[in-house]
Amino acid sequence: MLLRLPESVSEAQECIAEGAVPIGGATLIWAGWQRDGFPQRAMSLRNLPEANVITPETLGAAVVLGRVDERVPEVLHRAAATVGTGAVRRTATVGGNIVGSTLRCLLPAALVLDARATVLDRDRVFETDLAELVAKHHLLLSLHWREPVASGYRKLPAEAGGPPPLVVAAAVHTDDDGLGRLHVAVRDGYDVSSDDVPCGTGSDEAIGALGATSVGTLHSAAWRVVRSHVTDLLSRPVGRRPER
Repeated sequence: MLLRLPESVSEAQECIAEGAVPIGGATLIWAGWQRDGFPQRAMSLRNLPEANVITPETLGAAVVLGRVDERVPEVLHRAAATVGTGAVRRTATVGGNIVGSTLRCLLPAALVLDARATVLDRDRVFETDLAELVAKHHLLLSLHWREPVASGYRKLPAEAGGPPPLVVAAAVHTDDDGLGRLHVAVRDGYDVSSDDVPCGTGSDEAIGALGATSVGTLHSAAWRVVRSHVTDLLSRPVGRRPER
């Protein structure tokens, strides 16, 4: 297998045109390649600057999860910090987790940030939403969003080898009129549901409104976790992260 490491977008597009298979940390596809055979050409974006950026409003697809830190919103930082073991986080990438994984541990966090995806095709770079990114398995360059007022992430404990643990992500944004809006996403099993509601009048009203959305149709145990998480987030002083 010939591994290409493009250092520019145009070089990456040449690799795509040559049929190179994109890989991140290869944590999810290595076993399949060992079983079914390796591709002739592969491509990693780890040397591409556009795929390695980390700012309060941008995260590159080639960033390994262990490098996702407090420069990004809390919800995304905590989501990355809870994926697998330290060894996995030193290898697995943002793009591989969101596009290539069935668990997609970062997806709820990206959804509540209302993130957009910058993706690479053989003849263009374009922006799309997360639904299209996941459905069409585009080659992700980076995620970008508007920094939220506050955010949080909760992942319940789970037994190794058991079903995926419940994940609740939430973020508060300010809309164009200066009013607060709560975004919530929940991964229950392999399914992810998300919605947003006004939250300017407090947690009780926000939870009541959320109960009338798709998130409110979750089973009772999941709904209790959502309510607790939303209450904690909306009671937190603005700009303050909870103590660890």
